[in-house]
Amino acid sequence: MTRYLTIVIAAIFFISCSKPPDYPNEPEITFENISKDSMRQSNLNIDSLFVTFSYTDGDGNLGWPEDDNRQSVFVIDTRTGVVENTFKIPEIPDQGTANGIFGEMTLRLYTTCCIFPQGIPPCSSPAAYPRDSVSYEIYIVDRDGNESNRIQTPPITLLCR
Repeated sequence: MTRYLTIVIAAIFFISCSKPPDYPNEPEITFENISKDSMRQSNLNIDSLFVTFSYTDGDGNLGWPEDDNRQSVFVIDTRTGVVENTFKIPEIPDQGTANGIFGEMTLRLYTTCCIFPQGIPPCSSPAAYPRDSVSYEIYIVDRDGNESNRIQTPPITLLCR
C-alpha cells in the first residue's frame, strides 16, 4: 500500500510541476485530414468533403458573438486565388485562457466547377477534359485581426464528366 501511495504522490507532483502550453497570440493551424480525394463537379451542392485542421491561439480570442456576422475561416481556391468559402467560428468563451486554447475544426466544403483552357465554360463536360484538380488554402483570423499561418489541402480530383 505504501508503494502505491508513493507512486500516486509522485504522479501528482509530476503533473503539478508540468508547465502549461505557451502558445503565441496569433492563431496557428495544422492540416489534419481530408475525408476523400475526389468530387463530382457542379455549381450546385451535389457533392462535398470534410477538411479537418487543428488550431492553437495564445490569447484565446477566436470566434465572434452570435449577433456578429464577421467571418473567421477563409478558404481559397488555389487555381484562382479567390476566397471561395468563409465560415464563422462561434465565440469561444474565456475559461482560463491565459495559456491559450487549442482544438480541432472540421469544415464541409462543397464541390466546385472544373476550369478548362481555351475559353471552355466552367462546369461544362468536354470529352477532352474529363478531370480537373483543385486544392484549397485555409487560414483563420482572431478577433484582434491576427491571421494564422496558411495550410493547403492535398490535390482533390474534380470529375468533370
